[in-house]
Amino acid sequence: MSHRIPVIGLAALALVLTAPVRAHAEAKLLIEASTGKVLHAENATYPWYPASVTKLMTAYTTLRAIKEGKITLNTLLTVSRNAAAQNPTKMGFKVGTTVTVDNALKMLMVKSANDIAVTIAEGVGGSISGFADLMNANARRLGMSQSNFVNPNGLPAENHVTSARDLGILARALILEFPEYDSYWHIHSIQYGNRVMKNYNSLLDRYPGADGMKTGFICASGYNVVASATRNGRRLIAVILGAYGGGVRAQQAAQLLENGFNSGGLSWLTPALGTVDALAPVDAQPPNLREEMCGGHRRKPPSEENDEEEDTTAAATGDNNGQPQGFMLSSLKPANGKFVLGPPVDTTPPVVVFTGPADHPDPVQTETAAKSHKKKKGAAAAAAPANGSDKPAAPKKKKAKVSSAQK
Repeated sequence: MSHRIPVIGLAALALVLTAPVRAHAEAKLLIEASTGKVLHAENATYPWYPASVTKLMTAYTTLRAIKEGKITLNTLLTVSRNAAAQNPTKMGFKVGTTVTVDNALKMLMVKSANDIAVTIAEGVGGSISGFADLMNANARRLGMSQSNFVNPNGLPAENHVTSARDLGILARALILEFPEYDSYWHIHSIQYGNRVMKNYNSLLDRYPGADGMKTGFICASGYNVVASATRNGRRLIAVILGAYGGGVRAQQAAQLLENGFNSGGLSWLTPALGTVDALAPVDAQPPNLREEMCGGHRRKPPSEENDEEEDTTAAATGDNNGQPQGFMLSSLKPANGKFVLGPPVDTTPPVVVFTGPADHPDPVQTETAAKSHKKKKGAAAAAAPANGSDKPAAPKKKKAKVSSAQK
């Protein structure tokens, strides 16, 4: 009998890892970018409202149009009245403002600008519906059998759905088909004039090796993220759908990635899950998390901008099922005891974006950016020690010399 125990144990483990749980729990997926091999899956084939991770398909459809020679990165797009009327988050440009495809993609991926998403859609597809047709055609070609796109920004729409499985397929396609545009997925911040806008994907500044890709939130979907990271030449993609807050979302994605990178020789303990495209879709309605995410129990209306405070509260009080939902991001540790997520670090300067053509950007905006840069440079020079060392100069009244060790 004893020789059968491990077999029974592994079978039970397989059921635990693969059986679907309650439909409104988070959906989680971890895959290898190069092979599509599934390393972890929970509710990965349940339909889900994508929110702003929709913009990954907006970007994919735009890059396909570039590849097919229909547009270029320098093609000018015009902000229409319809685009300007989109709900926040948005850049807030006036009707008639022009922006290059390159700058539009940067604003789309970092600011998650809904007005820019519509500007791209109308410029590339002629209209929102025409662009949605292109998005859905691309989805079918990629094998995203659970996805249907109605708009380019992910604002609430009943038939606008996807799944963690499909988003994993899409993320792989972006990485493998467009390696020359990989930088779009990991821009830490952009600067327009004197405005600096940070990427909502906090993993970029907090998780070692993070290099993508996009976050999203609406009340019906919860907090979503498609995240990627590379370590020792191996790139993994994590998908989290329906997290309680932005910090929780980052924590869960980081833990998935860390488990994937550290699995090592223990992969034999988990059942073979195949490749992401082979995951069997679940025929169900997408969960609507509006009450859980945006009900009266929240201290503040949740959004991408104000989620961190709510995460801390959730950590102390637990969710509506009595389970703790969040931690301070810097508290997340893997089994080896090392911190996975630390405090935010400004690793790279903002990428400057502008309106107008690439060879003749808007003069007012660029002048504002130049003044802002000059002001910061002047402030830094004033704060820098006059003696060229990395320590403050001694007060003049003491006339102290600076030793060579200080230089």
